[in-house]
Amino acid sequence: MSDGDWRVEVELDDDQHGYSLGERLRALDLDDDARERLGRRVIVSRDGSRLFLYAASAEQSQEAERVIRRLVEDDDLTAEISTSRWHPVEQAWKDAAIPLPATAQEITEERERLEEAEEQEAEREGSWDWHVRIELPDRGEAGELADRLRRERHRVHHRWRYVTVDVATEDSATELAERLRGELPEPADVSVETNAELPDPVFVLLGSRF
Repeated sequence: MSDGDWRVEVELDDDQHGYSLGERLRALDLDDDARERLGRRVIVSRDGSRLFLYAASAEQSQEAERVIRRLVEDDDLTAEISTSRWHPVEQAWKDAAIPLPATAQEITEERERLEEAEEQEAEREGSWDWHVRIELPDRGEAGELADRLRRERHRVHHRWRYVTVDVATEDSATELAERLRGELPEPADVSVETNAELPDPVFVLLGSRF
């Protein structure tokens, strides 16, 4: 039974070894026990001197690691080999020894780590993937909202009756938009947009009523 995505990473000492070892893996004649433990298929990819073996279960990944260690030893190669597991909440490969979050508290903590990491990346690059866009009935209300959001330490842009807020993650953008819809008067229009949906930030074309 599949229990997620697992990856065995092999770092060799040069590109050619990565190529030759990858070819040997594809052509390897495994015994029946190994085939049974590996299941239907382990995906192998190569990036220069690095090999990646993707498996669908812990047992598959353990057998893949055993096979690759045997090949490395047979070919008298030096390699760093590690196994990791994909954490869907944090969107990252992490050491296989670290369990997936199982409780609501653990899921919340992992989501907070993801959001913090993406916030830091956005700060470094000066680019945010998500935006909350608010259109208000008049300029005064927009200015008051912009000031309030700045006091909350959001990254705010205020132009006429429009306020946009830069946000690093979809969850944070959705949460802010839902809160604002509950707080603002009914004529206010609140939407969530991805960075790809916005034109070049120098000129942002917004539908408007003059």
